[in-house]
Amino acid sequence: MRRKKQTLNWLILLPILFRLGRKHPVLLLLIIAVGAGGYAYEVKIARPALLFQGTPEPLDATNHETWFRILRNDGFILGYSDLRGNPLWVEYALTPAPEDTPSLKRPNRFETDWRSINRVSHDSYLQSGYDRGHMAPNYAISRLYGKQAQADSFLMTNISPQKSKLNQRVWQRLEEVEIQHFAKIFGKVWVITGPVFTGTVERLPSAWTVEIPDAFYKIYIAEPRPGARPVALGFLIPQTVKGKEPLMQFVTSVDHIEAQTGLDFFSELDDQIEDAIEASVNPSPWKLSSVSRLPPRY
Repeated sequence: MRRKKQTLNWLILLPILFRLGRKHPVLLLLIIAVGAGGYAYEVKIARPALLFQGTPEPLDATNHETWFRILRNDGFILGYSDLRGNPLWVEYALTPAPEDTPSLKRPNRFETDWRSINRVSHDSYLQSGYDRGHMAPNYAISRLYGKQAQADSFLMTNISPQKSKLNQRVWQRLEEVEIQHFAKIFGKVWVITGPVFTGTVERLPSAWTVEIPDAFYKIYIAEPRPGARPVALGFLIPQTVKGKEPLMQFVTSVDHIEAQTGLDFFSELDDQIEDAIEASVNPSPWKLSSVSRLPPRY
């Protein structure tokens, strides 16, 4: 069921709470306690369950272009930039999909997220020359987390503008490899993905509130066995791809992705471990060479 849009007007609510506090102070304290408990649950329990070793954070807190609001969905979490009309990062966990998992019908339209200030809609992309590119993928999210999670993946806060050869070829191949190949190797893989903006600001011709990324990144991280040091694999893919390039061509380090995005990943890891895995460029544990040249589905 689609979540209903919040209609509560805080300018109306505050006077009501003030009057309630004067007449029923105990009730007001109870409401405040429940609200604080809900916030504590969100920050201390719900969000961390969807994150690997901490929330991505801006490397420079004064850089407004890397500011975001955290939006939690069924099966994935993201940091959304209303300024850019894009998620700056999206994170989800993958496990091998059971063979008998039903294939859910793909929604016909994308939905405006009621939580967004930047009211990007399905029609914002019409005749723009760009696809609506999923960051948390429909295929994996729907099979692992169900119908509501699939619906959440079709919210426009999970979408970035992608050229069709990227979206329907290279990106599609990588989305298939991550659940059909990487997840089977490790049993569980964490994925962080999002857009990269460099150079001159360019916006959709059909919607000036949506900035067009120059490239996209994906970071995979897994623990080969309990207690072992994590291994990571990074990809940086430009919008200008032809579609049939080997995936190996786009492998890079997490350090390089951080430099390009202005974001710091895995800040809760031990510093020595974090430094080692973020500097590494080693696709061997992921057996990438065996799937690097898989043909696109489209």
